[in-house]
Amino acid sequence: MNVPTMAEMMAQGKQPEVLFWVGCAGSFDDRAKKITKAFVKILNKANVEFAVLGTEESCTGDPAKRAGNEFLFQMQAMTNIEVLNAYEVKKIVTACPHCFNTLKNEYPELGGTYEVVHHTELLKSLLDQGKITIEGGKFEGKRITFHDPCYLGRANDVYEAPRDLIKKLDAELVEMKRCKTNGLCCGAGGAQMFKEAEKGDKEIFIERTEEAIETQPNIIATGCPFCNTMITDGVKATEKENEIEVLDIAELIANAEDL
Repeated sequence: MNVPTMAEMMAQGKQPEVLFWVGCAGSFDDRAKKITKAFVKILNKANVEFAVLGTEESCTGDPAKRAGNEFLFQMQAMTNIEVLNAYEVKKIVTACPHCFNTLKNEYPELGGTYEVVHHTELLKSLLDQGKITIEGGKFEGKRITFHDPCYLGRANDVYEAPRDLIKKLDAELVEMKRCKTNGLCCGAGGAQMFKEAEKGDKEIFIERTEEAIETQPNIIATGCPFCNTMITDGVKATEKENEIEVLDIAELIANAEDL
């Protein structure tokens, strides 16, 4: 796989079309790394000139901000903005809705203004431009339900791009009773991912996974590494592990393309 860093690109006097912001999950979490690799394979296949920051990338500050530590968030954000502006970055793509939301909506007031897209939006535009084709053979007739990540859907109104991609796989898109603007959180947002459960009758991720399973899917698709973790845990808890796969949209496309 060809993954140049921004520093390498600049040394060659090149400016990439888009910066791929990998995010903490996509860099360090073993499951999310597979999503990162799938997305990179698609970018390489489509001949998209992209670069990553590599070791110069730091956390966007989303967990700190959601947990209430505004000071830490601003420190993390300012560090990133200095790096991004030094490289004159114009367009950023990320596979994490938390990074997406923070870079898009919270960096401008700190001096970091970029065109920020979620990876499902970029994949959709590559498909529309004919830079990638999806042969749906592998998923033809499969029942796929899509879980809307909160920071992609309700926070940023991105609902159609991921669904359009699933439909292009010749799969049957089956909607949960709570979807789109009425979607239910996977239970990881707002830095809940990193803390122990509070007292209650049922974990949110179990509730959400049960709703997904009601649609009798072969695959539960999502577009967020946090959602992927929570729903994977939910599927394990309901003992459907051998029947239902949890996959990111990028993985679906990479698998369809045999990348």
